[in-house]
Amino acid sequence: MNQDMHFDLVVLAILLAFIAYSLLTRAVERSLLTLPIIFMCLGYVLSEPLRTAAPPEVLHEGKRLLAEITLVLVLFSDASHVRFSQMKQSWRLPARMLVIGLPLSVALGTLVTWLISPEGGIAMALLTAAVLTPTDAALGQSVVTSANVPEKLSETINVESGLNDGLVLPFVLLGAILASAGMVGADTGGLALNAVLQIVLGPLAGIVTGWVVARLMDVAQARRLIAASAEGVVFLAAAFAAYVLASAIGGNGFIAAFVAGMIFGNSYKHNIRFVREFMEGAGLLLTMSSFLVFGALLLPDGLAHASIKTVVIAVMFLTVVRVGAIWLSLAGSGLKPREKLFLGWFGPRGLASILFTLLIIDTYDFANEAELLACVSITVALSILVHGLSSTPLARWIGKADDS
Repeated sequence: MNQDMHFDLVVLAILLAFIAYSLLTRAVERSLLTLPIIFMCLGYVLSEPLRTAAPPEVLHEGKRLLAEITLVLVLFSDASHVRFSQMKQSWRLPARMLVIGLPLSVALGTLVTWLISPEGGIAMALLTAAVLTPTDAALGQSVVTSANVPEKLSETINVESGLNDGLVLPFVLLGAILASAGMVGADTGGLALNAVLQIVLGPLAGIVTGWVVARLMDVAQARRLIAASAEGVVFLAAAFAAYVLASAIGGNGFIAAFVAGMIFGNSYKHNIRFVREFMEGAGLLLTMSSFLVFGALLLPDGLAHASIKTVVIAVMFLTVVRVGAIWLSLAGSGLKPREKLFLGWFGPRGLASILFTLLIIDTYDFANEAELLACVSITVALSILVHGLSSTPLARWIGKADDS
């Protein structure tokens, strides 16, 4: 069998898996299995055939492109659904977790990583903590949608996971820049200025893009100029316009996409359902592809470099770091201990950590890349399994506990 035919068969197997999952979506929702579990395992099974069939440069460019596209759309989409007006009513819990819990998670994670692996240095510890801080509600989707979970808890998890991937970006950039600057022979000239410009100009590009597109779309809606089928195209183009504009003026495109989504969602005066509809369709395909790529290309490499230290770091991030930071951030909130533990536990690591790792490793040069990849791979893999399998039982538990 020649290489082209081998590659075609692997691609066909992947497409058939996409079709099978889509046909059985409701059945999967009723089981303990989740999309991340299914496609991570499928990717791992197809890892060797995929590496054999496709040239390394094709896999490299493909996974980077997938990471960039998915991250831009996820950041814009998540931010667009956060309403400032609604947060006035129930902002205290997510605000505590984002304003206090997120920096505390980064700080505590940096300390834990540095204590366990001091040879990597404080910059690598910071980068590792930042990459492993954002959460992914998709891994415990039944928690967010379950009628058993009190609304204040499910809404808090939803808002936090929607915003923390964008808010943690400056920490990720800072860690990557500092780790890269520590390399022997690294050119650090203008590094600080470049970092400031990325963090300042990125939001500016996002504000301009989000506001202008929202105003233009409002006019088009008011005058009935836009067809419903074209609304998703506007969302798609706006997300990437923010990214490209920021890159053109020296800002960070991912921060721009996040800010653009937030401004667009709060400026647009009509129904924004088309963003959710697009992400439930095309976005679902990107999510399936991302977890498959994780299982096929990142997880095997991460396991190959795994050590006792990386396993300990992974377990600590899923337990002590996350739960401890959230527990402290919620002190004095009036929540019961079991509710604090519930919010602390449901901080699954997933898409954002995967995509940040793909892009950071490809963009920056720094020592201990293998250890970072191992830490992220093991943490995400464990999270996919334990959070995915525990979401339904714990949703029922917190519901019963709340009724008693």
